[in-house]
Amino acid sequence: MNEQERELAAHHLAVSQERLLGLIEDLSAEQWAFHPAEGRWSIGDCVEHITRVENRVIGFIGEKIQAPPPAQVPASVREKDPALFKAVPDRTERRQAPEAARPEGKYTGAQLLAEFRKTRTKSAQFAAETRADLRSYTHPHGAFGDLDCFQWLLLLGLHAERHARQIEEIKADAGFPATAGSATA
Repeated sequence: MNEQERELAAHHLAVSQERLLGLIEDLSAEQWAFHPAEGRWSIGDCVEHITRVENRVIGFIGEKIQAPPPAQVPASVREKDPALFKAVPDRTERRQAPEAARPEGKYTGAQLLAEFRKTRTKSAQFAAETRADLRSYTHPHGAFGDLDCFQWLLLLGLHAERHARQIEEIKADAGFPATAGSATA
């Protein structure tokens, strides 16, 4: 990962963290748990999912870079960068999360907020400190095929942006619980 790539990854991690926190800080327990429809995720579900994915991604990147890089990564992998920036945050296409990344829904908003902060701090620190050539390691993605580990690191910020947009949709739902003190008589 060169310095420009490092700055790009750090930027997306920081911007998506700020955006997400701006949407979820100070929510009531009822707001955290609100489901806009049957089978749709709550804000708590979104934050739990983001955190679970991020922990898994940082985990497998860390494991991969412990070994020597495999054979050269095909140029077609690096060519996916623009597609990730376009497709990941785009909510027009719904995707099913893999079983291991699905929320369990058993945490409070405060627990989810603390865990997200802890996980994002770990991810940002990794992005700032790693000297591994993340472009030399790949891991398969369910929708995009093989991605290099730099792309996976970028994906963390883009993925959080995707779910920030989902949280905006949840908050815009007519049934979303009002903030205490904002209800009219």
